[in-house]
Amino acid sequence: MAVASAHCVALRGAVGHLVDVQADVSPGQVGTTLVGRVDAALHEARDRVRMAIENSQLTWPGTTKRVTVLLSPADLPKSGAHFDLAIAVAILAASGEVDPRRLEDTAFIGELTLGGGLRAVGGVLPMVLAASKRGIRQVFVPEPQAREATMVPGMTVLGLRSLHQVVAALTDADVPEAPPVPPLSGGRFLAWRGSARLEEVDMADLVGLEEVKFAAEVAAAGGHHLLIDGPKGCGKTSIAERIPTILPDLTGTESVELTAIRSLAGLLDPDLGMATRPPFSAPHHDASKVSVVGGGTGRVRPGELSLAHGGVLFLDEFPLFRTDVIEALREPLENGDITVARGEEAVTLPARSMVVLAANPCACGNNVGKNHAACTCTSVQRRDYQSKVSGPIADRIDITRHLLPAVFTRDPLGLKENSETIRARVHEARARQARRYAEHDWRLNAQAPSAALRERWPMSTEAQSLVDDAIGRGRLSRRGAVKVHRLAWTIADLRGLLSPGRGEAEVALALRQGDSLPVAVVMERAG
Repeated sequence: MAVASAHCVALRGAVGHLVDVQADVSPGQVGTTLVGRVDAALHEARDRVRMAIENSQLTWPGTTKRVTVLLSPADLPKSGAHFDLAIAVAILAASGEVDPRRLEDTAFIGELTLGGGLRAVGGVLPMVLAASKRGIRQVFVPEPQAREATMVPGMTVLGLRSLHQVVAALTDADVPEAPPVPPLSGGRFLAWRGSARLEEVDMADLVGLEEVKFAAEVAAAGGHHLLIDGPKGCGKTSIAERIPTILPDLTGTESVELTAIRSLAGLLDPDLGMATRPPFSAPHHDASKVSVVGGGTGRVRPGELSLAHGGVLFLDEFPLFRTDVIEALREPLENGDITVARGEEAVTLPARSMVVLAANPCACGNNVGKNHAACTCTSVQRRDYQSKVSGPIADRIDITRHLLPAVFTRDPLGLKENSETIRARVHEARARQARRYAEHDWRLNAQAPSAALRERWPMSTEAQSLVDDAIGRGRLSRRGAVKVHRLAWTIADLRGLLSPGRGEAEVALALRQGDSLPVAVVMERAG
């Protein structure tokens, strides 16, 4: 009896689990058995691997032996064709074609064709990250994904084109020629200016709107969620599209996390390297729940909420989104992650993005303040439209801003700050938070637990009394009080203060409740 093991990785959401692929070649009834909670696509690997070995001029032991392949741990669900290469190598090692000792501390990732060629697979980066944490120091991947795998520090990566080349590398033989491996997705045959145009916008483009610009700066500095409502054409979308321009570059951890999520979704372009800028995602209001929060049949894939990790998720015309999508946002708005559960499988995906919601006062968008003359909605339509933003959702939004109709103005405040200037202040505020929370798992004020804020970073007595008074008057919920506390810290960070006082709490309350801000507060942004 001969047994050999190779390593691969099973993905459950963004979490990778190292899998031992054990192959046993022994006398018995001729056949191939694959066990270890494998799905239909992986079960078909028996035929793919056999033909790949035979067509690579290698010896398939099953012509005279019984082949049993176990993917361990056996109770972990496994899916996908990326196990093909590890299965093939384990069988070849068990039959004596490859030295089993060469497989130690090495992982094999890749799908096989019937001719023995390798094919690219999704999720290589999170797989290699998981393997690295389990002591793997070398990985074999399809050639187009070698650059993606090298993003993991300390990992030796071999990007090859075929099973024959993999065996040659393991036996120190001359590596034969093989046809190139096509990339996971086709080239960018369609160039759409819709994404590129966001690189051309700037906060200096907007005239007026100083209150909401200030609110956007606070939201960006602390990672707070923002709701902007107002009539059509008042500047809601313009503000939201410019928020990424005032966000600093991603940190090293954020960069790895976002790049891994894109790899998991099959959207990573290795030629662009690691993600460095915060993403901006704006799904259409007809988007399904799965496309927004993640899910799908087979392997769970990240939704727009996770693809905006570290950046901005903009939900324009928010009340027009489906009710199940709106209600599904409750947990990620509060926790910064999304758990998708289906039957026996539950996966958790990171979703620490700034969520920016935009809404009209009614379906027609003309119901402003006391001027209802232009509104064509019935009272029932207005009630139904406004009720879509339910109380629990609204309570999870940190900042609310109400915009008035756009009017011609010469910018009476005279502020013309560009995004670069605002981004510098946001960067400094985030740097203060990074130093304050250096020993903790969270990074920004919006992520700080309420208990930690109360015990280690309380507001001044006067500021806390102001918040307690708002709770006593019924103007603020307990969750709202926590959000005011977080906002007060962000305002203090922007002002360079050691802790928030009454002034910061007053501004935080106004931002939270949608009240107007004093002109002096807005003007201080310009120094």
